[in-house]
Amino acid sequence: MVVKVYGPDYASPKRVLVCLIEKGVEFETVPIDLFKGEHKAPEFVKLQPFGSVPVVQDGDYTLFESRAIIRYYAEKYKHQGTDLLGKTIEERGLVEQWLEVEAQNFHPPIFDLVLKIVFGPFKGLTPDPKLLQESEDKLCKVLDVYEERLSKSKYLAGDFVSLADLSHLSVTQYLVGKMGKENLIRDRKNVCAWWNDISSRPSWKKVLELWPGLY
Repeated sequence: MVVKVYGPDYASPKRVLVCLIEKGVEFETVPIDLFKGEHKAPEFVKLQPFGSVPVVQDGDYTLFESRAIIRYYAEKYKHQGTDLLGKTIEERGLVEQWLEVEAQNFHPPIFDLVLKIVFGPFKGLTPDPKLLQESEDKLCKVLDVYEERLSKSKYLAGDFVSLADLSHLSVTQYLVGKMGKENLIRDRKNVCAWWNDISSRPSWKKVLELWPGLY
């Protein structure tokens, strides 16, 4: 059964796609153009009542919210492809912990920068330098915590790559690419080594090759 992944190639489906590739799950993408409001169309809202992306259809099973989706496939295909959850309950706990850190601490300030710097111009908006600096300062504090954590282990949850690491790829790619703020990563030795490692994975290279988006 081929998994259908709904969403624009420039948004959060990349978090799902890299997971599916790591797990060796066959899938196809179904483009949803947010600028044209396709995520608010009645047929899409039947799949996702809040009108957001991504959504997956796996046979007659439908699931939305990207982090829920990657948890689902990492568990469903636990013994296939890359082990992204850890081998012990303690390792799984750390994976879940850092997934939450990504969602609650890392993602908000960097996504705010993406919205203002990358997508703002599409709406004719000029970002406020003060607000940009506030978001960047918040992100830097988070990255300082990451620098300390990654001085003790190769990856966030330990010495194995996991969902916690892969979940950072899509939004961080904007930071080092389109936004030109690569120094925030490069100036932190351990964060830089971690980023170089996870962004060099064949699964992520394949995602960028097939769905370059706005990077």
